[in-house]
Amino acid sequence: MSRLSDISASPVLREFAQGAAQSAIMPVADFLAPTIEVPTSVGRYKKYTEKDRFRIPNTLRSIGGRATELRFEVSDETYNCEPHALDYPVDNLEKLESEDLENALREGAVAVAEVAALSHEKSVIDAAMTAAGAGTAKVWGASADPVSDIDTAILDVIKAAKYGSLMGVGVLFGASAWCLFKNQEKVRGRFVVGNGGKGGSLAVPTEGSAGHLFVGTPEVRASYMVYDNAAPGVAEDVKFLLDTSVLVFARRPNPTRRDPSFMKTFRLMGKYMVPSSYMRDDGRVEVAKFDWSEDVRVTNSAAVKRLNVSAT
Repeated sequence: MSRLSDISASPVLREFAQGAAQSAIMPVADFLAPTIEVPTSVGRYKKYTEKDRFRIPNTLRSIGGRATELRFEVSDETYNCEPHALDYPVDNLEKLESEDLENALREGAVAVAEVAALSHEKSVIDAAMTAAGAGTAKVWGASADPVSDIDTAILDVIKAAKYGSLMGVGVLFGASAWCLFKNQEKVRGRFVVGNGGKGGSLAVPTEGSAGHLFVGTPEVRASYMVYDNAAPGVAEDVKFLLDTSVLVFARRPNPTRRDPSFMKTFRLMGKYMVPSSYMRDDGRVEVAKFDWSEDVRVTNSAAVKRLNVSAT
Protein backbone atom coordinates (compact mmCIF):
# COMPACT_ATOMS: atom_id res chain seq x y z
CA MET A 1 0.00 0.00 0.00
CA SER A 2 1.39 3.44 -1.02
CA ARG A 3 1.71 6.52 1.14
CA LEU A 4 -1.00 8.17 -0.97
CA SER A 5 -3.47 5.36 -0.34
CA ASP A 6 -2.63 5.42 3.38
CA ILE A 7 -3.34 9.13 3.63
CA SER A 8 -6.43 9.08 1.39
CA ALA A 9 -7.95 6.39 3.61
CA SER A 10 -7.41 8.37 6.82
CA PRO A 11 -10.50 9.65 8.68
CA VAL A 12 -8.89 13.10 8.89
CA LEU A 13 -8.67 13.49 5.10
CA ARG A 14 -12.12 12.02 4.62
CA GLU A 15 -13.58 14.54 7.04
CA PHE A 16 -11.68 17.35 5.31
CA ALA A 17 -12.88 16.26 1.85
CA GLN A 18 -16.50 16.09 2.98
CA GLY A 19 -16.18 19.48 4.67
CA ALA A 20 -14.70 20.97 1.50
CA ALA A 21 -17.58 19.50 -0.50
CA GLN A 22 -20.17 21.00 1.85
CA SER A 23 -18.45 24.39 1.79
CA ALA A 24 -18.26 24.38 -2.01
CA ILE A 25 -21.96 23.64 -2.58
CA MET A 26 -23.23 26.52 -4.64
CA PRO A 27 -25.92 28.50 -2.80
CA VAL A 28 -28.37 28.43 -5.71
CA ALA A 29 -28.15 24.63 -6.10
CA ASP A 30 -28.95 24.11 -2.42
CA PHE A 31 -31.64 26.81 -2.63
CA LEU A 32 -33.46 25.12 -5.52
CA ALA A 33 -32.86 21.49 -4.56
CA PRO A 34 -31.96 21.15 -0.84
CA THR A 35 -30.21 17.93 0.20
CA ILE A 36 -31.86 14.91 1.78
CA GLU A 37 -29.41 12.38 3.22
CA VAL A 38 -30.80 8.89 2.64
CA PRO A 39 -29.66 5.56 4.13
CA THR A 40 -29.71 3.58 0.87
CA SER A 41 -28.73 4.48 -2.69
CA VAL A 42 -32.16 3.43 -3.98
CA GLY A 43 -35.45 4.21 -2.26
CA ARG A 44 -38.94 5.65 -2.62
CA TYR A 45 -40.18 9.22 -2.41
CA LYS A 46 -43.45 11.06 -2.87
CA LYS A 47 -43.79 12.84 -6.20
CA TYR A 48 -46.61 15.33 -6.69
CA THR A 49 -48.13 16.68 -9.91
CA GLU A 50 -51.31 18.47 -10.91
CA LYS A 51 -52.92 15.02 -11.14
CA ASP A 52 -51.44 13.50 -7.97
CA ARG A 53 -51.64 16.35 -5.46
CA PHE A 54 -50.61 16.49 -1.82
CA ARG A 55 -53.60 15.87 0.43
CA ILE A 56 -53.83 16.36 4.19
CA PRO A 57 -54.78 12.98 5.72
CA ASN A 58 -57.61 12.48 8.19
CA THR A 59 -55.96 11.91 11.60
CA LEU A 60 -59.16 11.16 13.54
CA ARG A 61 -59.27 7.53 14.73
CA SER A 62 -62.54 5.95 15.83
CA ILE A 63 -62.60 3.80 18.99
CA GLY A 64 -61.28 0.39 18.01
CA GLY A 65 -60.53 1.59 14.51
CA ARG A 66 -57.26 1.80 12.60
CA ALA A 67 -55.19 4.93 12.15
CA THR A 68 -54.49 6.42 8.75
CA GLU A 69 -51.14 5.11 7.52
CA LEU A 70 -48.43 7.26 5.98
CA ARG A 71 -46.87 4.97 3.41
CA PHE A 72 -45.31 4.88 -0.03
CA GLU A 73 -47.68 3.72 -2.78
CA VAL A 74 -46.87 1.71 -5.89
CA SER A 75 -47.32 4.89 -7.94
CA ASP A 76 -44.62 6.76 -5.99
CA GLU A 77 -41.24 7.38 -7.60
CA THR A 78 -37.87 5.76 -6.96
CA TYR A 79 -34.73 7.81 -6.42
CA ASN A 80 -31.40 6.32 -7.45
CA CYS A 81 -28.24 7.97 -6.15
CA GLU A 82 -26.03 7.38 -9.16
CA PRO A 83 -22.23 7.41 -8.83
CA HIS A 84 -20.23 10.55 -9.57
CA ALA A 85 -16.45 10.86 -9.47
CA LEU A 86 -13.49 13.13 -10.19
CA ASP A 87 -9.79 12.22 -10.22
CA TYR A 88 -6.82 14.31 -9.09
CA PRO A 89 -3.48 12.95 -10.41
CA VAL A 90 -0.38 13.16 -8.18
CA ASP A 91 2.86 12.71 -10.15
CA ASN A 92 5.34 10.32 -8.51
CA LEU A 93 8.17 12.86 -8.89
CA GLU A 94 6.07 15.41 -7.00
CA LYS A 95 5.34 12.75 -4.38
CA LEU A 96 9.00 12.05 -3.82
CA GLU A 97 9.89 15.72 -3.53
CA SER A 98 6.98 16.65 -1.30
CA GLU A 99 7.31 16.27 2.46
CA ASP A 100 3.63 16.90 2.98
CA LEU A 101 1.58 14.67 0.71
CA GLU A 102 -1.50 15.25 2.85
CA ASN A 103 -1.51 18.93 1.93
CA ALA A 104 -1.40 17.99 -1.77
CA LEU A 105 -4.46 15.81 -1.24
CA ARG A 106 -6.22 18.58 0.66
CA GLU A 107 -5.58 20.87 -2.29
CA GLY A 108 -7.00 18.20 -4.58
CA ALA A 109 -10.09 17.80 -2.40
CA VAL A 110 -10.81 21.55 -2.59
CA ALA A 111 -10.29 21.66 -6.38
CA VAL A 112 -12.51 18.63 -6.95
CA ALA A 113 -15.21 19.97 -4.62
CA GLU A 114 -15.38 23.30 -6.46
CA VAL A 115 -15.69 21.70 -9.90
CA ALA A 116 -18.25 19.19 -8.62
CA ALA A 117 -20.29 22.04 -7.13
CA LEU A 118 -20.36 23.92 -10.44
CA SER A 119 -21.48 20.78 -12.27
CA HIS A 120 -24.18 20.14 -9.66
CA GLU A 121 -25.51 23.70 -9.83
CA LYS A 122 -25.83 23.58 -13.62
CA SER A 123 -27.69 20.26 -13.49
CA VAL A 124 -30.08 21.62 -10.84
CA ILE A 125 -30.86 24.82 -12.75
CA ASP A 126 -31.30 22.92 -16.04
CA ALA A 127 -33.76 20.52 -14.37
CA ALA A 128 -35.65 23.40 -12.75
CA MET A 129 -36.04 25.30 -16.01
CA THR A 130 -37.27 22.19 -17.81
CA ALA A 131 -39.82 21.49 -15.07
CA ALA A 132 -41.01 25.12 -14.99
CA GLY A 133 -41.81 25.06 -18.70
CA ALA A 134 -42.12 28.06 -21.00
CA GLY A 135 -43.39 30.37 -18.26
CA THR A 136 -45.32 33.64 -18.46
CA ALA A 137 -44.03 36.83 -20.10
CA LYS A 138 -44.02 39.98 -17.95
CA VAL A 139 -43.07 43.48 -19.06
CA TRP A 140 -41.56 45.42 -16.17
CA GLY A 141 -41.60 48.87 -17.71
CA ALA A 142 -42.20 52.12 -15.84
CA SER A 143 -45.93 51.50 -15.38
CA ALA A 144 -45.61 47.88 -14.24
CA ASP A 145 -45.54 46.60 -10.66
CA PRO A 146 -43.03 43.69 -10.42
CA VAL A 147 -43.81 43.20 -6.71
CA SER A 148 -47.47 42.52 -7.50
CA ASP A 149 -46.49 40.03 -10.23
CA ILE A 150 -44.28 38.07 -7.84
CA ASP A 151 -46.87 38.24 -5.03
CA THR A 152 -49.40 36.59 -7.36
CA ALA A 153 -46.91 33.83 -8.25
CA ILE A 154 -46.12 33.25 -4.55
CA LEU A 155 -49.79 32.79 -3.66
CA ASP A 156 -50.23 30.40 -6.60
CA VAL A 157 -47.25 28.31 -5.43
CA ILE A 158 -48.50 28.16 -1.83
CA LYS A 159 -51.87 26.91 -3.07
CA ALA A 160 -50.19 24.38 -5.37
CA ALA A 161 -48.02 22.99 -2.55
CA LYS A 162 -50.99 22.73 -0.12
CA TYR A 163 -48.61 22.49 2.84
CA GLY A 164 -49.67 25.69 4.60
CA SER A 165 -47.22 27.56 6.81
CA LEU A 166 -44.90 24.54 6.99
CA MET A 167 -43.85 25.20 3.41
CA GLY A 168 -41.52 28.05 2.60
CA VAL A 169 -41.26 29.81 -0.75
CA GLY A 170 -38.16 30.70 -2.72
CA VAL A 171 -37.81 33.43 -5.34
CA LEU A 172 -34.84 32.97 -7.67
CA PHE A 173 -33.92 35.73 -10.12
CA GLY A 174 -31.76 35.32 -13.17
CA ALA A 175 -28.94 37.86 -13.33
CA SER A 176 -30.58 40.11 -15.93
CA ALA A 177 -34.00 39.75 -14.27
CA TRP A 178 -32.53 40.86 -10.93
CA CYS A 179 -30.90 43.93 -12.51
CA LEU A 180 -34.20 44.89 -14.11
CA PHE A 181 -36.13 44.31 -10.87
CA LYS A 182 -33.88 46.25 -8.51
CA ASN A 183 -33.65 49.24 -10.88
CA GLN A 184 -37.37 49.39 -11.72
CA GLU A 185 -38.88 52.66 -10.50
CA LYS A 186 -41.70 51.20 -8.40
CA VAL A 187 -39.32 48.73 -6.75
CA ARG A 188 -36.67 51.31 -5.90
CA GLY A 189 -39.32 53.52 -4.34
CA ARG A 190 -40.15 50.80 -1.82
CA PHE A 191 -36.60 50.53 -0.44
CA VAL A 192 -36.57 53.50 1.92
CA VAL A 193 -34.37 54.17 4.95
CA GLY A 194 -34.87 56.89 7.56
CA ASN A 195 -38.31 58.52 7.96
CA GLY A 196 -39.80 57.58 4.62
CA GLY A 197 -40.91 60.66 2.75
CA LYS A 198 -39.86 62.98 5.58
CA GLY A 199 -36.16 63.27 5.09
CA GLY A 200 -35.74 59.58 4.24
CA SER A 201 -33.59 58.34 1.39
CA LEU A 202 -33.77 55.43 -1.01
CA ALA A 203 -31.71 52.37 -0.09
CA VAL A 204 -29.96 50.09 -2.52
CA PRO A 205 -32.15 47.00 -3.10
CA THR A 206 -30.41 43.77 -2.11
CA GLU A 207 -31.37 40.11 -2.33
CA GLY A 208 -31.44 39.91 1.46
CA SER A 209 -33.87 42.79 1.85
CA ALA A 210 -36.05 42.05 -1.19
CA GLY A 211 -37.95 39.28 0.60
CA HIS A 212 -39.63 41.88 2.82
CA LEU A 213 -41.35 43.35 -0.24
CA PHE A 214 -43.29 40.17 -0.96
CA VAL A 215 -46.22 38.42 0.67
CA GLY A 216 -45.04 35.79 3.16
CA THR A 217 -41.47 37.19 3.23
CA PRO A 218 -39.93 34.48 1.01
CA GLU A 219 -36.21 33.84 0.65
CA VAL A 220 -34.75 35.63 -2.36
CA ARG A 221 -31.63 34.76 -4.35
CA ALA A 222 -30.11 35.68 -7.69
CA SER A 223 -28.23 33.24 -9.92
CA TYR A 224 -25.03 34.30 -11.63
CA MET A 225 -24.24 30.86 -13.06
CA VAL A 226 -22.82 31.18 -16.58
CA TYR A 227 -22.02 28.75 -19.39
CA ASP A 228 -20.32 28.88 -22.77
CA ASN A 229 -22.92 28.20 -25.45
CA ALA A 230 -20.36 28.04 -28.28
CA ALA A 231 -19.01 24.84 -29.78
CA PRO A 232 -15.33 23.94 -29.12
CA GLY A 233 -12.88 25.79 -31.36
CA VAL A 234 -15.02 28.88 -32.03
CA ALA A 235 -15.36 32.21 -30.22
CA GLU A 236 -16.95 31.92 -26.80
CA ASP A 237 -20.62 32.75 -26.25
CA VAL A 238 -21.01 33.18 -22.49
CA LYS A 239 -24.57 33.34 -21.18
CA PHE A 240 -26.37 33.30 -17.84
CA LEU A 241 -28.36 30.13 -17.20
CA LEU A 242 -31.47 31.87 -15.82
CA ASP A 243 -30.80 35.32 -17.31
CA THR A 244 -34.22 37.04 -17.72
CA SER A 245 -36.26 34.40 -15.86
CA VAL A 246 -37.62 34.41 -12.30
CA LEU A 247 -38.55 31.15 -10.58
CA VAL A 248 -41.01 31.16 -7.68
CA PHE A 249 -41.18 27.74 -6.02
CA ALA A 250 -42.07 25.79 -2.88
CA ARG A 251 -39.11 24.76 -0.74
CA ARG A 252 -38.12 23.54 2.71
CA PRO A 253 -34.51 24.09 3.83
CA ASN A 254 -34.51 20.59 5.37
CA PRO A 255 -36.89 18.54 3.23
CA THR A 256 -38.14 15.00 3.78
CA ARG A 257 -38.99 12.29 1.29
CA ARG A 258 -42.70 13.13 1.68
CA ASP A 259 -43.08 16.90 1.73
CA PRO A 260 -44.30 18.65 -1.47
CA SER A 261 -41.22 20.82 -2.15
CA PHE A 262 -40.49 21.61 -5.81
CA MET A 263 -37.03 19.95 -5.98
CA LYS A 264 -34.70 17.86 -3.81
CA THR A 265 -31.21 16.36 -4.01
CA PHE A 266 -30.91 12.83 -2.63
CA ARG A 267 -27.43 11.99 -1.33
CA LEU A 268 -26.20 8.76 0.22
CA MET A 269 -25.64 9.36 3.93
CA GLY A 270 -21.96 9.63 4.91
CA LYS A 271 -20.80 8.91 1.35
CA TYR A 272 -20.29 12.41 -0.01
CA MET A 273 -16.87 13.08 -1.56
CA VAL A 274 -15.14 9.90 -0.33
CA PRO A 275 -11.36 9.96 -1.01
CA SER A 276 -9.32 6.98 -2.20
CA SER A 277 -6.51 6.30 -4.70
CA TYR A 278 -5.27 4.08 -7.51
CA MET A 279 -2.14 3.76 -9.68
CA ARG A 280 -2.44 4.78 -13.31
CA ASP A 281 -1.63 2.08 -15.84
CA ASP A 282 1.69 3.72 -16.85
CA GLY A 283 2.95 3.45 -13.25
CA ARG A 284 4.14 7.07 -13.23
CA VAL A 285 1.16 8.74 -11.62
CA GLU A 286 -0.93 7.78 -8.64
CA VAL A 287 -4.42 9.21 -8.76
CA ALA A 288 -6.39 10.52 -5.80
CA LYS A 289 -10.02 9.77 -6.57
CA PHE A 290 -13.11 11.30 -5.01
CA ASP A 291 -16.48 9.54 -5.26
CA TRP A 292 -20.01 10.45 -4.28
CA SER A 293 -23.59 9.49 -5.15
CA GLU A 294 -26.56 11.79 -5.69
CA ASP A 295 -29.84 12.12 -7.54
CA VAL A 296 -31.49 15.48 -8.34
CA ARG A 297 -35.26 15.17 -8.61
CA VAL A 298 -38.22 17.42 -9.37
CA THR A 299 -40.61 16.21 -6.67
CA ASN A 300 -43.54 18.60 -7.22
CA SER A 301 -43.81 19.96 -10.75
CA ALA A 302 -46.95 21.93 -9.84
CA ALA A 303 -45.18 23.98 -7.15
CA VAL A 304 -43.19 26.32 -9.41
CA LYS A 305 -43.99 29.41 -11.47
CA ARG A 306 -41.71 30.94 -14.07
CA LEU A 307 -41.81 34.57 -15.14
CA ASN A 308 -39.90 35.76 -18.21
CA VAL A 309 -39.31 39.44 -17.76
CA SER A 310 -38.31 42.32 -20.04
CA ALA A 311 -38.29 46.11 -19.90
CA THR A 312 -40.41 46.54 -23.03
